[in-house]
Parts: sequence; C-alpha cells; structure tokens
Amino acid sequence: MSMFCFQCQETAKGTGCTIAGVCGKKEPVSAMQDLLIYNVKGLSWWMDKANQLGITLDAKTDRMVLNAIFATITNANFDRKAIIALVNETLAAKKKIRALVEPKLNDVQIPGAAQWEATTEEDFDKKALLIGVLAETHEDIRSLKELVMYGVKGMAAYAEHAWNLNHTDKDIINFTTHALAQLLRTDMSVDELVALTMKTGENCVKTMALLDKANTSTYGNPEITSVNIGVRNNPAILISGHDLRDLEDLLEQTKGTGVDVYTHSEMLPAHYYPKFKQYENFVGNYGSSWWKQVDDFETFNGPFLFTTNCIVPPRANANYADRIYTTGASGLEGAIHIADRPEGGRKDFSAIIEHAKKCQAPTQIETGSIVGGFAHAQVLALADKVVDAVKSGAIRKFVVMAGCDGRMKSREYYTEFAEKLPKDTVILTAGCAKYRYNKLQLGDIGGIPRVLDAGQCNDSYSLAVIALKLKEVFGLDDVNKLPIVYNIAWYEQKAVAVLLALLSLGVKNIHLGPTLPAFLSPNVAKVLVENFGIAGISTVDEDLALMIG
Repeated sequence: MSMFCFQCQETAKGTGCTIAGVCGKKEPVSAMQDLLIYNVKGLSWWMDKANQLGITLDAKTDRMVLNAIFATITNANFDRKAIIALVNETLAAKKKIRALVEPKLNDVQIPGAAQWEATTEEDFDKKALLIGVLAETHEDIRSLKELVMYGVKGMAAYAEHAWNLNHTDKDIINFTTHALAQLLRTDMSVDELVALTMKTGENCVKTMALLDKANTSTYGNPEITSVNIGVRNNPAILISGHDLRDLEDLLEQTKGTGVDVYTHSEMLPAHYYPKFKQYENFVGNYGSSWWKQVDDFETFNGPFLFTTNCIVPPRANANYADRIYTTGASGLEGAIHIADRPEGGRKDFSAIIEHAKKCQAPTQIETGSIVGGFAHAQVLALADKVVDAVKSGAIRKFVVMAGCDGRMKSREYYTEFAEKLPKDTVILTAGCAKYRYNKLQLGDIGGIPRVLDAGQCNDSYSLAVIALKLKEVFGLDDVNKLPIVYNIAWYEQKAVAVLLALLSLGVKNIHLGPTLPAFLSPNVAKVLVENFGIAGISTVDEDLALMIG
C-alpha cells in the first residue's frame, strides 16, 4: 500500500485513506509528509540527546521543527515541492547536530531515522514506501504512538503561532523532541506509551496557555463583540487560517490602500481582540466554516490568504484558483506562497494587496452580525452574574460544544442538538464547530447569550480556565462535579491536542463525534472509555436525555 492516512475524522470509510485523501491530499504529497515526519523524528532524536548532554542548539532549528510538523497537519500543505524542501532542511539540520552530538555518545544504539541520509527525490520516494503509519505492525502500539504524534502536531501548531508573537518556551520544545525521539523506540510498552500520552496532554495545556498569553498580551483580552457579516463596496482580501500575526501584518499594509480585509472560518475570533478594532478597513467575517470555502470563495471576488491549515484544494472549474495565496506552513500547488518575515520585520503582502485592487468588491451573501468574544477574561468578568444564574436555577447546565466542523452530513447533528437544547442551558464553544449553530437565534438567559464563543480551537484553553475557576467559586473538589457536560466535535490534530489537554486536567465523560478516531485501536479505545469515560454520540434525543436529563 503506497498511501495510508487516518489522522482526520473524515478518513475514508472510517478506517484510512489509501488512494487519495478525502481532504484532497494525493499519494505523492502523502508520501513526502510521511517521510518528513520520519526525518523530524530522527532529527529530534539528536536534539533530545543534545539537550541531555547540555549542548545548546540554534533556536532556528527549534522553529524549523515546529514548522515542519505543522506542515503535515490535515489541510495545511498540499505542495509536494514545499514538503521536499522541508525534508532537505531537516536532513541538513540532522547532519549538523549529529556531528556535534555523536562524538560525545558512548555505546548508544542509533535508530534508523536518526541515521538516514538521501539526496534525490527517487531516494525519498523509495524510503517513503517503507516508513508510513503501517510500518508499526502492533495495532495497540501503533494506535498509542499515533495518538501522541497527533497531539504533538497540535502542540507544534499552537507553539508556532506563539513563536510568531515572540513567545517561546524551551521546555515545550524539549518535550516535543523528547516525545518524537521516544516514538522511534521499538521496545516501548503500552504502559509507557499511555504515560507519554498523558505527558503530551500536560504539555498541550502549557502550549495553549503560552499562546493565550502571546495573543492577549499582544492584542488585548477578547471582549464581547458584534461582528458584521455583510460587505462594503470596496475591493478586499479574505484571510483564513489561524495566525494573528499574519493578520496584523496584512492590516498594517492595507491601511489607506482602499482594500478591505475580511475573515473566514477560524479567523473570525480576531475581531474580538481590542487591538484589531483600530483598523477601519477590518470589515467583518465573510462566509462560514472552512469546508464551505468552495462556495464562499466563488462569490468573494478578491484574493484569499491562507495563513495555516483549512485549505480545500479548489475544484477544477473554480473561478478563484488563481487568487489563492499561502504563507507559513501552508501550501498549495499552483498558489503564490508569501515568504516568512525577516527578523524583526513584517511579511511582504504587497503582491496580494495589488491583486486585490484589481478585483471587484465581494458579493453580499448574508447580512447581520455574530456575537462572540467570551474568552476566559470576559467570562470571569461576568462571573458573579453567571454564578447567580446557576444558583437561581436560571442556568441548569453548560454544554461545551467546542471543536471542529467538517463536511459530513452527520454533523447536522450538532445544529439539531443546539436547537433542541432546553432554554435553561448555555453553549460554551471554541473552534469552527461554532458555525453549526452560531447564526441560530437561541436567545439569552438574563442577558447572558446562550452561545458563548471563546474563539479559535486553541481557545478551548479558555473553556478549561473557566471550568477551573467555576470549580473554585462553587467550592468543589472535582471539576467533573460542575454542571458542565462535553459534546465535542473533532476533525484534525489540533482537536486531538485539545482532547489530551482536557484529559490531563482531569475532565471526564467527554462525548466525541461525529465518529471516534480511526487511529484508536479497540483496546486503546477501551482504555479511554474505562479510565476517562470517553464516549461517542448517538441520536440527538438520546444524547439530550443522557447529558441534560
């Protein structure tokens, strides 16, 4: 089998993509991504040894590792040439660090990934056939190793966003390289891997806390905001993905140009940050969730900037294929890629701005607004009001419906679930899962909206902070005694990082859907069920009865 990938929720037949990815990834790209992960593990082995020996390495290598891992997340990079370039970068770094470390090692067995060298694409393709996911034949070991790997992928994405805002944590980098080095071991037991999984969850919490600090210290604490979903009569750029630093650079360079900027999908929460409100040309949000771009982009008329994952390769007859720009870890064959910012400078977005000036204004597809901005600082500012509502019985339960959206028709479950929730319940959300219900008119409870949007998927950290604070306020000894239930949708690896983070914080009885991950073997799934109460979803009515009563 030349391709096997089961890292996302929509994987073919719920088992694995073997011909082409449901995401649009083709076998040649999949092979290079497998090879990149293999080589990053090998590089990480040397970096882990360097750390143990007290050898200081260039911070650029740390950043390269994060970026290389990020490029393999679902829907991030479909450009084989870009992935090959990353393989070559990691090979060069591995060779350099090996020369520093190997002379100081005594009688240590070096894993194959740490030794592997090659120079041609032909060599790359031959090696890729041998080192994919299925190279690990023990089902439970493979399942746990992939669970750790996908948690690390989510961590790497969040750590890179923080890095772009000059917030780093060497301990997070050291854990990342240590975890990847451990995944090369052929003698790891199930118990050791379970422990590594939980340690990954702890570091996912640290990484999300780091990114939260980076975002809020740079742009202010998110505040309650009404976001316009209509349009103006100016040419415009639509920015997607997650990276706030890229948005800042773009807004600075579009000031006074006559070009407006709109957000799409996971960039919507950028409107909640006070600093971004100073830009008069930062107009609003256009369209819906990431997978709806195949329709939303047809009517936008201007160019699109992908800052991270969430790319859907355009259909053959799409009218916007020549208006796609990528940057950072994202990539798409045929798209124009904008280079990284120079040290201490900004990315150069002049090409996409000049392109936008030649385009028509966006076609209006809806009117009105979306209210959000309920990250932890804002909700805690309303804590007295929230506590009173709970004590009086006005709010019976909070329902965490964070996570990801996706194409599957089964995800209509989440819209129906939100619509049928009793009017004395409040939804806590983060991530693009919100698009299943954030435009519904669900009302409020004593002035508290029934949908509290904390922000992007990484802002699930805010929901954890809120839960822990409420536990303290109510004098409880266990977060699971709060009137909070969890009905979370997942799609890709950042959602895995969020899940592991919640488990490490002691949260139990999480319902995960619309399907459980294909990479969980029956035995590993059993462990999660027995130890943490992880469960799938059923029908809306059955789950409402179970979760709400």
